[in-house]
Amino acid sequence: MLHLPSPDAAQTWCQQQRSNGRTIGFVPTMGSLHRGHLSLIKRACSENEICCVSIFVNPLQFEDSKDYNAYPRNLDSDLTTLEQQGCTMVFVGSLGQFFPEIVDLQEIKTLGAGRYGRGLEGTFRPGHLDGVQTIVDRLFRTVGPSHVYFGEKDFQQTLVVSDLAAEIGYPQVVVCPTIRDDSGLALSSRNALLSPHQKKQAQGIYQALLAAHQAWALGERQPEILASTMMEVMKDTDLGVDYAEVRDPSAWTETMPKAPLQQAQALIAAHIGQVRLIDTLRLDSRPLEELIAVT
Repeated sequence: MLHLPSPDAAQTWCQQQRSNGRTIGFVPTMGSLHRGHLSLIKRACSENEICCVSIFVNPLQFEDSKDYNAYPRNLDSDLTTLEQQGCTMVFVGSLGQFFPEIVDLQEIKTLGAGRYGRGLEGTFRPGHLDGVQTIVDRLFRTVGPSHVYFGEKDFQQTLVVSDLAAEIGYPQVVVCPTIRDDSGLALSSRNALLSPHQKKQAQGIYQALLAAHQAWALGERQPEILASTMMEVMKDTDLGVDYAEVRDPSAWTETMPKAPLQQAQALIAAHIGQVRLIDTLRLDSRPLEELIAVT
């Protein structure tokens, strides 16, 4: 596995691979890799001739410096894992390397997250999705035309980056299913910061999503009632809920729709201790017993 120290080196390498006719699968990460990342890497390897991964903890998407500083970092372990998974190339970089034209990095102007950045994360984490959009724009331009793999857990983010890819003309965005542990808790690098008790309490997030899915299966189509169903499940947990809402994934709105839905994506963000977790579940697809079977 090739380990490149800068975006410039990665860009040159990717251009060489394409000139040799090789297809590139790309997985952008902030490191501290878990099985969710590995599922993306496995798919990128299987669907492309080469696979590259970026590791960069992006300060532009953190509103709180304490959260940025606490974010898990395990570069040596990550590099070993990537080599074992058959990754072809991994690259890292500093903020200055991603934005070499900016003398004072405090002057970096973030890109707006656009229509999909409104509401939910856009409300509770102002500037977060703008920061994501800004670094992903640089990552896309570094790797160039490729297939890029994101997890569905960050559903609103997948809409934002898909919109960006459509705007610049590449890459092709592939959204992959959420990977969960045996309890149903969505895998996240932040899970490493949870105590055993907190992990048990955090299981309430997925249980709430399953309750909404069951209500949908029984015929409920009102977004407010589906949201209330999720809140009811979480009310006796230690979770501090930012939002538990339902959106039509094909007609994104800043606020939760009032009219009955034909398509529905349930989304939750909640705090437990100092850790913030997000999760999501499509309600109008897959039978409930199949969802439980894959956890």
